[in-house]
Parts: sequence; structure tokens; C-alpha cells
Amino acid sequence: MRVVLQRVARASVTVGGELVAEIDRGYLLLVGIGADDGDGEVERMAEKIAHLRVFADQAGKTNLALADVEGEVLVVSQFTLYADLRKGRRPSWTDAAVPAVAAERVEAFAAALDERGVSVKRGMFGAHMDVELLNDGPFTLVLDASDL
Repeated sequence: MRVVLQRVARASVTVGGELVAEIDRGYLLLVGIGADDGDGEVERMAEKIAHLRVFADQAGKTNLALADVEGEVLVVSQFTLYADLRKGRRPSWTDAAVPAVAAERVEAFAAALDERGVSVKRGMFGAHMDVELLNDGPFTLVLDASDL
């Protein structure tokens, strides 16, 4: 499981010109599910992200977590995080989970964040989404469940 976390002042997802979800201060999470990812990866990632301290305190140090700033999360599925670019010029997606499994795992991840008290909004799995954000910093982290 791979997640690109972007600390945002705001973010939104539209599909076909219709607003699907939007958040204010918090994280935009681009979530990729690997073919071998299971419940353990989902739980570890949710635990890590729910408690990361990447918001500035009064001294300007990154000491505050999402809950401390009453932040929200926008979860957007992104299988392209599993692109294999080792051969040729066209990406291969063989390392990504099949869509039915990925949809289930992305939803399980969003639910796991919710269970930890995080306010979670969701993109639309499988849709062509227009994702708009105002990056705060910029502050971007790349997390891989195999490293947690």
C-alpha cells in the first residue's frame, strides 16, 4: 500500500463537473493498493496517518496532529502509484491490486481512519476525477506500508 500525503489548506474532487467531496485544512491522500496488500497494511497505514504530527505549533515546529487542528482527510484512489516503469516507455500495472480488491481496500482504509476519529471524505473509485488542492507548504510525504 502506498500513500502520497499532501498537507492542504483545501482540496476537492469533481467528477463530470459535479462536486463529489471537499475538505478544508487537512490531508489529501492519494492511495494505491498493491496486489499483495491486506488488512495489516490498511491498519498500519491508517494508524500512522491518523497520528502523524505535521502541522505547525505556536513555535512553528511540526508538532501537531490532524486532531489537534481539527483537520479533515480526502481519500482518493490512485492505482498509478503502482506503475512499473522498468521496461519500455509505457507503464505496467501488474503490481496494482485488481479494481474490485482495490476498491474494497481503499474503503477499508477510509473506514479505519474514521474509526480513529478522523473526518474522512472520499473521491469516487474508478472515475476520472478532477482533483484540486491548495498545498500547504508545500508539505508532501510518500508512505509505503512495507516501511511501517
